[in-house]
Amino acid sequence: MNFDLIINFSYLIAAILFVFGLKLLSSAKTASKGNFISAIGMLIAVLATLIMKEIVDYVWILVGLIVGSLIGIFAAKKVKMTGMPEMVALLNGFGGLASLLVGWAVYYNNMQIESFTASTIFLSILIGGVTFTGSIVAWAKLSEKIPGRPTLFTGQMILNSLILISIIILGVLFSMYPTNTYNLLIAIIIGANILGILVVIPIGGADMPVVISLLNSYSGLAACSAGFVIQNNVLIVSGALVGASGIILTSIMCKAMNRSIGNVLFSGFGSITTKPSDKEQGEVKSCSAKDAYYVLEAAKSIAIVPGYGLAVASAQHVVKELADLLEENGSDVKFAIHPVAGRMPGHMNVLLAEADVSYDKLVEMDDINRIMDSVDVCLVIGANDVVNPSAKEDPGSPIYGMPIIEVDRAKNVFVLKRSMASGFAGIANPLFFKENTTMIFGDAKKTITQIVDEF
Repeated sequence: MNFDLIINFSYLIAAILFVFGLKLLSSAKTASKGNFISAIGMLIAVLATLIMKEIVDYVWILVGLIVGSLIGIFAAKKVKMTGMPEMVALLNGFGGLASLLVGWAVYYNNMQIESFTASTIFLSILIGGVTFTGSIVAWAKLSEKIPGRPTLFTGQMILNSLILISIIILGVLFSMYPTNTYNLLIAIIIGANILGILVVIPIGGADMPVVISLLNSYSGLAACSAGFVIQNNVLIVSGALVGASGIILTSIMCKAMNRSIGNVLFSGFGSITTKPSDKEQGEVKSCSAKDAYYVLEAAKSIAIVPGYGLAVASAQHVVKELADLLEENGSDVKFAIHPVAGRMPGHMNVLLAEADVSYDKLVEMDDINRIMDSVDVCLVIGANDVVNPSAKEDPGSPIYGMPIIEVDRAKNVFVLKRSMASGFAGIANPLFFKENTTMIFGDAKKTITQIVDEF
């Protein structure tokens, strides 16, 4: 049998496993199996590539395997759940950087290439560069190395447009005359990296889940372009899958916020903090954990709304313990999940899964809102912007029109927060002043532990 046919058949099998695995990842019950099937597909793809002769020395592959594994193990052990969004942002960036370097290396080693190959090199470098530096900025915002609020200046969109147009013009010239145009390629690399920074700095921290999803899509498209550069079918397919799934997820998250992708990228959301109006002001009620226990003990229907503060307090395990105790006490307990809660796609799902919370207990926003009037107690833990009533009551609010978990409709609302400070979006929350809302100030983990002790 032809050797190339065996390799390509292996790639086909790997691609099929990728598609099947991705389908299984769409359901929480089958996600683990989907991950395993996708991993098998990647193993087949890697082995097929190693068998090919067009590779670097096996010593370098072994060195890369060892070094990469050590870095991965160290990162997985060290990174906390609160740092997972930053970790994902960095991984997206490294994927983009890898695609950029592949395109650069192919041209550097052989400048006598055709226009089609040159155009794919240009695309892999452009998308890879934007993904790399854009992801670094996202990481810096999420880790608070730089301010999370949008960085805006006059003529920003005009400057970004001029840089993009210039890069495209250089890319067309490079593709038409790829021989001896190395200087153009260097200019494209520099421009792409600058553009990545300028594209992400005007995006506020509250929009970072959408940005991370979009950058993940970019990293897939960059990999797909790199696949065309080196003529590797499985890289083209896997990159296209990542790119398409990232775009779909981005679209879903934008819909969940009732905003367009253009509004997310260009509106500078969060640049101006707001204060509650006089109409929204009122008396804030607070209570102790023991007072909350008496209400929870008598409640028949309880909805727990997790947010980023839950991750900060590392309270997911004690929340699971409380939920179990409430169910033993005869209460119906559900976890209400907003699509953009936390700081990355699926942040709350991952957080609760770590504490072995059954996926059957997780309820999407639309489903919990349908029964919110019958909920005896809503326990809001670290969530802020996704439960802010301004989204439906205040036309002047930046988040007006955004779908929220309507906890204010519940009979009783307990909000666990350290202070009255606004959320990551910098928007004041009138929920705290509602008649049916009671604040429980302090560390969420300690508060919930005290409630557990009462039970």
